[in-house]
Amino acid sequence: MSNPTNQLESAELSTPEGIVGKTASVTADATAAPAAAKDPAVMNKRTILARRFFRNIPAMIGVCLLLLVTAFAIFAPMVTPWRYDELDFINAGMPPGTENHILGTNQAGADMVAQLAQGTRISLVIGLVVGVATALISAIYGCVMAYFGGKVEWWMLMFLELMMLMPAFLVIAIITNGRGGNWIVLMLMLIVFGWMAAARLVRSLSSSLVDREFVKYARFMGVHPFKIIMRHMLPNIASQIILAITTGIWGAILSEVAFSFLGIGIKIPDTSLGLLIGQAKDSLDAYPWMFWQPVIMLLLITGPLSLINDGLRDAFDPSSNASGKAKKK
Repeated sequence: MSNPTNQLESAELSTPEGIVGKTASVTADATAAPAAAKDPAVMNKRTILARRFFRNIPAMIGVCLLLLVTAFAIFAPMVTPWRYDELDFINAGMPPGTENHILGTNQAGADMVAQLAQGTRISLVIGLVVGVATALISAIYGCVMAYFGGKVEWWMLMFLELMMLMPAFLVIAIITNGRGGNWIVLMLMLIVFGWMAAARLVRSLSSSLVDREFVKYARFMGVHPFKIIMRHMLPNIASQIILAITTGIWGAILSEVAFSFLGIGIKIPDTSLGLLIGQAKDSLDAYPWMFWQPVIMLLLITGPLSLINDGLRDAFDPSSNASGKAKKK
């Protein structure tokens, strides 16, 4: 004997309405499971790069140390009652821990906290401005060479080679000494002579972009060359520009330290880390704190910048596992 329930289901399926209803229920059951488990949101490239960078522990240590150094350069003058150019003749050459002088004084009686804060601030400003300016100049110059090609590229490359053959060290030394060791003049000279090597690299990277379809289509549509360079070429080499900025910052700081150490960079009444190290080189045994304090501060700037640069390079490199791997759920 047949079951009444089975007979009822057969009667329903025998009608078109029953077939449609049954199909709809099966379809709903099949799509219920995927709908319940939502797919993760698609992340854009910036989010992926940021996550890879923030997962890099050495790079995060570098960021924290650099922020601490920057905070010291900004807020340390509020801790000491002395200005960097103010002298305490009674406590000249005193070691760290002296009353009103936490880190001691130099031979002239200047407070070392104020001197270090001012020197670090000037070195950071020089590094930041020179690093950003040279990276942007080299990026635009290299893209213009690659975009136009022909005679324009030949003349621009000739000018680039002449600039690289110029004795930059002697020119910077002569001009800086002629301006009394002004740190702004030194900063401008480092910008003038610091962009050439990166421009050659950008030119080689941009040469492959000129033959890409989006650049050809933009040319065909009559888009202005400057807009093509700024909107289509520069964004495609943004990773190299960012790395050039971080490399240029610590390169400019080391250049400033070298020039000031040799006595042809920043001079009194201004001060910098290089000038502080140069002033203490002859009295290392008698006044060791005058030498080691600016040296340690310099290491606290260049070391974190190197870690940050490595973290950025690993974040931009898809084949790198330095930032870790995504966890499987």
